[in-house]
Amino acid sequence: MRIRELFPSETALVAQFYREAPDYWLLAEGRCDPAARAQDFFTDAPPNCDPATSDRLGLFLNHRLSGVAELSYGFPEPSDAYLGLMILGPWAQGAGHGRAFLAHVETLARRRHALRLCLAVLDVNPRGRAFWEREGFRGTGLTRKDGITGHLIERLVKRL
Repeated sequence: MRIRELFPSETALVAQFYREAPDYWLLAEGRCDPAARAQDFFTDAPPNCDPATSDRLGLFLNHRLSGVAELSYGFPEPSDAYLGLMILGPWAQGAGHGRAFLAHVETLARRRHALRLCLAVLDVNPRGRAFWEREGFRGTGLTRKDGITGHLIERLVKRL
């Protein structure tokens, strides 16, 4: 397993990953446009965060992109890090790679002096929520309803 930074020049690689692993987007949005999602991966960031300072990461198994993560800094509080996305392909799940990927993300957040790591989890993703809770994340009670999909989204947090 190797984890490294991904670059906009690798948009096609991320799009291929989404073609092979559309599960999260199908769950979250009911559809997956790999090319558009790959573009967004390199430009999205939470409010008041500079996308240029975010970490865009790839997890590779046997030279195959098998996971992606986006980590931003300064949201919701200036001292927080925000994990906007972490997806593993089905072939990479259930073998401890998610835990290792998260540990790498947490290390990056600590290096940037983040006090907490925050993320959002969808109500329709109980497997995802169970993973985050096993890894020490707790609900904040802050929820919102997505205006497009109707999904309930809750913010989770882990003290670093």
